[in-house]
Amino acid sequence: MTPRQTAIDLPRLNARGRADFMSSPANETALALVDRWPDWPDGRLALTGPEGAGKSHLAAAWAETAVARLVAAQALRVADVPALAEAPVAVEDVDRALSDEAERALFHLWNALAAAGQGLLVTGRRAPSDWGVRLPDLASRLASLTPARLGEPDEALLQAVLLKLFADRQIAPRPALVQYLLPRMERSFAAAHSLVDRLDSEALAQGREVDVPVARRLLEGG
Repeated sequence: MTPRQTAIDLPRLNARGRADFMSSPANETALALVDRWPDWPDGRLALTGPEGAGKSHLAAAWAETAVARLVAAQALRVADVPALAEAPVAVEDVDRALSDEAERALFHLWNALAAAGQGLLVTGRRAPSDWGVRLPDLASRLASLTPARLGEPDEALLQAVLLKLFADRQIAPRPALVQYLLPRMERSFAAAHSLVDRLDSEALAQGREVDVPVARRLLEGG
């Protein structure tokens, strides 16, 4: 029996530029809305979509274009608002059960950005009205936002996502591997991320390239 090798994490490229974001019918409407910056209603937009759909990628690309600050909603503090509001801001994962402090900070940030004429992009998995925000004034403001929804991938986009995830790990899969995976995997971004992670780990453990036999062993136990 061949001994299993210790897996070593290698650098991942994780390309986040606007040119690296893949367009398809599943996301072209949302992409067009983001690209309309700075012509957003009141300079604000909500970017929504399932886990792994590319919200962080697109928020980072917008932040680069708009010379904006990028911050996690959970990290917001009222004391930081004046400095943040000096430039446009992208606030990620507003739907992630924010603390009272974070909700107050986002409310004050909203108002400070409006007063300064700066833009605001917020992200979450569902529609803003379903983000469970407890502060009434903030909830009403979020619910008023224009939503840009990233949908689940069609087959062409799912294939492109797999190839990008492999490329981020400096892996060049053979076409046969991707064609093997597509009909056997759950058709979601989250599943693609999980599958590529598992394939990478399994191949490293076996000391071989990521190929169809590794995928078959992982998916079918054979």
